Amino acid sequence: MVNMNSITEEMRKELAFTEEELKELEQARKMPITFDEDCPEVSPEKAIKFRRVNPPRKLAGKSLA
Repeated sequence: MVNMNSITEEMRKELAFTEEELKELEQARKMPITFDEDCPEVSPEKAIKFRRVNPPRKLAGKSLA
């Protein structure tokens, strides 16, 4: 993870979204979520059975979550 205080203004501009990308994101937010056979909606029962692929690391008794 990058500390945002340590990057230059040039890097910050390079990482920022363009106006076109922001418009695309806004349009995507307005679209409904569509489930199909390749990507079915997950029931609460199935969701409980999921395991994280990358479990959170334990740092000296502190949780990152």
